[in-house]
Parts: sequence; C-alpha cells; structure tokens
Amino acid sequence: MSWLDLGAFIVTVFIGAMVPGSTTALVVRWSAVWGPRSALPVIAGMQVGLYAWAVASAVGVAALVASSEWGLTVLRLVGGAVLTVLGIQAWLASKKITDQAVVDEAPVGGGWRRGAVTGLLTNLTNPKVPVFMFAFYPQFVPAGSDALTVVIMLAALQVVIDSGWFVFLATCVGRVRHVLARAKVRRVLERVIGTALIGLGVRVAAAKF
Repeated sequence: MSWLDLGAFIVTVFIGAMVPGSTTALVVRWSAVWGPRSALPVIAGMQVGLYAWAVASAVGVAALVASSEWGLTVLRLVGGAVLTVLGIQAWLASKKITDQAVVDEAPVGGGWRRGAVTGLLTNLTNPKVPVFMFAFYPQFVPAGSDALTVVIMLAALQVVIDSGWFVFLATCVGRVRHVLARAKVRRVLERVIGTALIGLGVRVAAAKF
C-alpha cells in the first residue's frame, strides 16, 4: 500500500468517525449524564463491534450479509429495535429527573458493563457497518497481498482513529457537563437524544441497501 493510499484511508476513516449518528448520540449522552469516563466502555464496545465487522469482511461474512436480502432485513430490524429501545430509555430517564442539579451523580452511573454492551450492540446490529466494510476495505488491499492480514492491520488503525475522536468528544462534553447536568437542561438533552435515537432506529429499520 502506498503512502497516498494510507493517507486516503486515514482521512476517510476520520471524517466517517465525525459524521453524527447513533454512536455519537450514545457517547454524548453517557458523557453528559455520567461523566467522560463512563463513555469509555461505550466507546470500547463500539470499537469491538467495528473491528469484528472489519475482520468479518476479510473472511467474507460481511460480504455474505451485505449481499443477502434476508440477512440485511434481519439486521435492519434488529438494529432499528436496539436504537429505538435506547431512545425510549432516554425518554423514560428524562421523566425521572428531579429539579435539583445532578452533577454529583456517580461518575460511572451508566454502568461499565451496560455501556460496553450498548456500544457493542449498536455497531454489531447496524446494517450500514457491514455494507460499508464490504465496499470500503477491498479498495486498500494491494493485489497479491494477504487480504486478512492487511484488513486486520487497517481495522486496528481505524479503531485507534475512531476511539481517539470519540474520547475527544467525550472530553469536550465533560467540560460543559456542569451545564448539561442541570435538571432542566438534562431533561431536554435526554429527550433530544432519545428522539434522535428513535428516529435513527426507524430510519435503519426502513433503509434500503
């Protein structure tokens, strides 16, 4: 792989990480509600799911899913359901917020295991991820090279870039958490993110590939 190709890969992955979506909404919510550290397991779970699809694309699993109407339909419905449930949870959480500030909540109130599983499921059940992997990675595999080895290395680089962006995002949100954690602001935040997640869930479930 040339340096030009590697540069194109890095730029594309970085821009892709910055595009707002379900993963962005999750990181913002966890960081705003429970602090930046609570977003770390969410980010870790997201990256495990992302890496799993990348490796799967190298061995053909993602290609099979991407080319199977039945497989994509199941993945769309499951992915849409996961996002919709997360959105509903955010709305329900907004109704439990009292009128007092909530800055002093436990910094890991979201739960490390819950965060990791949420992040993992969000990427594993997103049908756009295997479709993207199947179309994206082959462009950067040199002819005659070991596709699995190349993809594993590129996927590791993507995980580093993706993680770096989301850690930066969580840190930025954490710096204004004293504002976001106010009861009125948090209620609005939960409802906005909840609505966004439900909307994304419906969009994913109804998407055509």
